[in-house]
Amino acid sequence: MQPTDRPSKIQDVARAAGVSAMTVSRAINHPERLNPETLQRVRDAIASMRYVPNALASGLRLSRARLVAALLPTLVGPVFQELIQSLDHALNQHGYQLMIGRTGYDAAQEADLIRAIIQRRPDGIVMIGMAASEEGRALLQASRIPVVETWDLSDTAIDMLVGFSHSAIGQAVAAHFIAKGHRQLGMVSGDDARARVRVAAYAQAAQAAGLPEVKVAYTPAPSTLGGGRRGLVEILAQRPEVTAVFCSSDTLALGALAEAQHQGLRVPEDLAVVGLGDQEFAKDTAPPLTTVRLDGTRIGQLAADMIVARTLDQPVDAQRVDIGFSITQRSSG
Repeated sequence: MQPTDRPSKIQDVARAAGVSAMTVSRAINHPERLNPETLQRVRDAIASMRYVPNALASGLRLSRARLVAALLPTLVGPVFQELIQSLDHALNQHGYQLMIGRTGYDAAQEADLIRAIIQRRPDGIVMIGMAASEEGRALLQASRIPVVETWDLSDTAIDMLVGFSHSAIGQAVAAHFIAKGHRQLGMVSGDDARARVRVAAYAQAAQAAGLPEVKVAYTPAPSTLGGGRRGLVEILAQRPEVTAVFCSSDTLALGALAEAQHQGLRVPEDLAVVGLGDQEFAKDTAPPLTTVRLDGTRIGQLAADMIVARTLDQPVDAQRVDIGFSITQRSSG
């Protein structure tokens, strides 16, 4: 395109196809309303002129942007990938695009991002986790935009909710270790709010069973393999009698496995390790990783269904869904 050229407009496409601008608009937004011959003529004109519809203008006319925003605490952690892929796929099937923003595990940053997202008037907002700040919650409630909070459970959801209980996960992993005869438990955990809920429940379950105090090593979120190694070093330096370690992500667990091997410990004979997330690599670690399975695919699908139903003024089957979790038993613990 030369500098003096201008982008094609809908009127240019209409003239090339021999139809009205309204017919071109109908071909883009409601192709089922046109006869096949006219629709093909318009599409050929669009292709030859490389016309790109103005989605913002169409959205304003239709009071719908066909855009959904997802707010994640991190873009580098693999634990949310399954959810995001499922959400994106389900939304695309209904003609919606997904926009992603990062909150950084920071309440103030989350509130600023929520404000910026609301100004763009998306059709829906999906939160990975519960909204962390009162300001952010107030902004979302006042916006009247459909909101789905995920990856957690709460009785104070802003609108709709799909998730699981982090407290129940902590209790279940403690029970898993206790059933295998372990008496000295440790935990390598991220320092975010959801991870701390798991830590508290894990420690309380151990205490209720009459076990010694759980040794916890915290590492900054998002979790890293190095954080898992350093966490295990800290635990064993202070409590060498620990025989079972719960890691708050599979990435941390992979680091713990590497450190255990470095120290000459046999897994699970000397040290049992359980992760969280059931990432793709978990089945291929040495030994294969026992981990908490979280169904991110179902969360993403349900969140998309809820948003689409709301935009179409259709009823939502259930506004609060607990998808639960399971422990995938492999060889590490």
